[in-house]
Order: sequence, then structure tokens, then C-alpha cells
Amino acid sequence: MKKHQWLAGLAASALLLTAVGCSPNANQKPDASAAPEQSKKDKIITIAYSDGGTTMDPAEASDLTSDTLVVAAYDQLVTYGVKTVDGGQVAKTDEIKPMLAKSWTVSDDKLTYTFKLQENAKFQSGNPVTADSVAFSLDHLKNSKAGSFLYQLSGIKAYTVKDAQTISIQLEKENHTFLQMLALYNFSVLDEKVIKEKGNDFLAKNAAGSGPFAIEKWDPASEAVMTANKNYWQGAPQVDKVTMKFLKEASNRVMLLGKGDVDLAIEIPPKDVADLKNNANLTVKSDASNRILYFALNTTKKPFDNVKVRQALAYAVPYDQLVHDVMYDQAKQLKSAVPSNTPGYSDSGFTYKHDLDKAKQLLKEAGYENGLSFDLTLGSGFQDWEDDAVLMQAEFAKIGVTMNIQKVARAQFLQMQRERNLTAYISKWTSFVNDPSYHLGFLLYGKGSSNYGNYKNAKVDELWEKANNEPDQAKRNEMYKQAQELITADVPWLYLYEYNRIVGMNKNLKGYVYYPDEILRFYPMSKGQ
Repeated sequence: MKKHQWLAGLAASALLLTAVGCSPNANQKPDASAAPEQSKKDKIITIAYSDGGTTMDPAEASDLTSDTLVVAAYDQLVTYGVKTVDGGQVAKTDEIKPMLAKSWTVSDDKLTYTFKLQENAKFQSGNPVTADSVAFSLDHLKNSKAGSFLYQLSGIKAYTVKDAQTISIQLEKENHTFLQMLALYNFSVLDEKVIKEKGNDFLAKNAAGSGPFAIEKWDPASEAVMTANKNYWQGAPQVDKVTMKFLKEASNRVMLLGKGDVDLAIEIPPKDVADLKNNANLTVKSDASNRILYFALNTTKKPFDNVKVRQALAYAVPYDQLVHDVMYDQAKQLKSAVPSNTPGYSDSGFTYKHDLDKAKQLLKEAGYENGLSFDLTLGSGFQDWEDDAVLMQAEFAKIGVTMNIQKVARAQFLQMQRERNLTAYISKWTSFVNDPSYHLGFLLYGKGSSNYGNYKNAKVDELWEKANNEPDQAKRNEMYKQAQELITADVPWLYLYEYNRIVGMNKNLKGYVYYPDEILRFYPMSKGQ
């Protein structure tokens, strides 16, 4: 992979039904033991990104840069814990912790959540964070264009402001992912007084949050500059300024990182990882993620309306080559529709391996002994997708299948994908909530909004619906296991791989925490010896 753009989605798994007040840990508070004297240079962090983003409105943000700006400028009601894994800090996605909500309780029927807010939390304007702010923010999300689907998915029925520091949220039905969804950046709490004065359009290019950084400058063509909110309610950040440089070419990001001109770079090509690790001044983190790459087959279009054709292709995929030769081992083979680090994951139904004889036999049984041809629509911008397609094209040819690769611009591809008429395409996905309900509900549930390959299995739909209403996690996981087995047998996708999240940074940069949404949190970061 030489160029890769990352979409975020935030991972979570278990539900804390009741949380009592404790010291807030929203973005992981900076280390108070850090050296009190830092040079001016040590107070500035420069980061190399690819794209410049599209909006600062939390309800509309859906690209990594926009998401990062939102997380820097805003807080949410709750957040995730942090744990140490292999010497590095990663989000503890099975733990929900206080943020703007210092505590909460849940009714016995698990339909009403009552949140008590931090008394000292203020917006960057100086206005206090109140229950009215939370209600206003929920209204904004509910009425948004892009984020309203998340509001609907959360199952919120109504909310009631009890007093200035208390709000109750009622659900339509029990939702085991509700708190995890509240931790998403889309559920950021907005300064309603500023927005009512400036208008909703103000949010597209300006921030109105309570977060640790103020957005001083945002030019999508060049850079974004964030300055520390010295009055941040959890304590001022340890750095004064964060500059995000927008560099589309991965080679430029790698070059600047190697020279020490930036402190951190994301979207590092796998081919460059080994060389960067040899640089004594750098640390390279390569964390297993829940971002997957799959090859979708439209089950309503010939020849992929025949399950044996789909299964034949699954036996013709050169799985090892994709992981080793294309991804330089910075990925792992995908063996289920659900990524392997998602609670409820199961690969028990996965029987496919690179076996061309088996593939030919299945084609014969499907009535395509003399071969077939189809078009693969390939969106631009991802070198690994192109390399994968060429490798698979060669293997498919060995079983008499001609795959015509049709490259289109990224924007055109996304539009074509939404029209649900493509015969086959390659796509990636990162679930905002690391739960099979969320993941399968978008991608492979019959009514899923991102089910662009038109897959439908009545039993899978039934299992998904039952699991959504099942409070017992073990029972839910058994239903998800059955659903995954059915999906794997049906082969609406050829499973390709799960990406690693690769980040390179200066060894003097401290406080990097890996989150499954892949958004950088600047608040815990510091710099210096």
C-alpha cells in the first residue's frame, strides 16, 4: 500500500450499566510529572496528514482529518479507558469512562439513562456546559444530513433536561451499544449559545466546543493549526500548538518524517516500514486494526447470483500474496465478515484457501465449465487495491475467469457504489462501534444502508434482529457466530485482509494512544527529552 486514506469509526464492546463520579479521563490527562521546563520548540507538534478535511461540524464529519479536528475541539459525554498492550497505549474499548458526564445511572428496564454533568466544564467561549447544551447537540445530530443515521441507530426516543447539570435520555428499546455510540465524535456537545448567535452554518468552518484545543487556522489545501485551550476544564495541554500539514503524496510524508521535519506521520506505506524502523530517531507503531478490505460481489447480478461462482472465486484468491507481497506483512488475512478484534468474531465457517482445482470444480458445477467474464469497478487512490486487483486477475484467468478492471475516479466510484448496481468492487470499512450489530447492520443486513452488493439472507437478518434485542452477550455472540457462518458460506464478499494502523513518530514524542477509530488525540501528547 503506497497511498491509503483512513476512515474512522470508533471501537467499543462492553457496556457499563452504572458509573459513579471519578476523576475525568476524557482524552487521557497529561502526565503531571513531565519536566516543568520545556523549550519553545518542545511545545509545538507538527504532524503530516494526507487530506485536508471537509468540515468541522461534528454531525457532518466523516473523514479522518475532519474527525481529528472535531476530537481536538470538542468533548463528548463519555469516552474510553486506556490500557497498555505490548508496551504501547491503546484504547480500552470494553470500558466506558466519564467525560462531560461525571456519572450516570441506568433504569432497571435499561431504557432510561440519566447523566450528571461536570460542574466545572466550560466551552472555549467561557459559557458553561449544561444539560441544555447536551439537548441542543442531540437535536443538531438528529437533524443533520450525514450523522442523523447514527442518531437513529442509537435508538433515542426522547430526552429530558432535569436541571442545569442533569439530563435523561430515553431509548425506544434496549441497546447494548448505546454508551459506546455516545462516545463517538458525532455526539460531541456543542455550545448552543454561540451557535444560536452565529447560525448552524457557523459549524462547518468553526468550532464551538469545550475541548483541549482551539482551531486557529484550517486551510484544507495546506494546513490546520490548533492552539492549546489554557482554560481547558481538565487542565491545559502540555503542548501549545499542533500543526497538521496536508501532504497527499505518501512519499513526502515519509521523507519529512525521516528528516525530522515533522514529529508524526500517518498513512505510512507498508513498504516503508522496515526502512523507517532502522532510523534510530523514530518509533514506528503498527497496530492491528478493525479496518477491513473486501471484494464485494453483487448477488443480484449474473454471474454472482450463483453461489457456486462466488465460492469458486473464493478458492482462487491468492491470500498469502496479498498479505505478504502487497502489504509487506502489515496486514492479516480476513477470515470473516467481522474483523478479528471485534467481540463476537468467529471464523468457524471459513474453509477457503488458494486452491485452483477446487475453484475449477465449483465453476463446472455452476455451469461455467468454459469460463466467464465480469467487470471489477476500482476506485482510484489506493495503490494496494490496484495491486490486489492485478494479482487476483491473474489467478482468476487460470480458472477461465476474465476480470476486466475498470478504474474510475474516487468520487465517481463512491457515487456508483451508492447506486448499488456495480457487479463487483473492492472497498474498505472501519466500524465506528466495534460490535457485530453495528458492523453487520450497515454492511450485510438486508436493509443495511451500506449493503451495496445487495446481499440478503433471511436467516442472517433474523439472527441480527434477535441479537439486537438480546441483553446477554454470550447469547448474542452465538447468534453472531451463526450469522457469520452463513455469510461466509454465501460469499457475498471475497475476504481480503485486515489492515494494520501504521504511524511513524519522533522518539521524543510521548503520549500517542492508538484508538480503533484511528483518530489522533493530541491532549495526552508531549514532546521533549
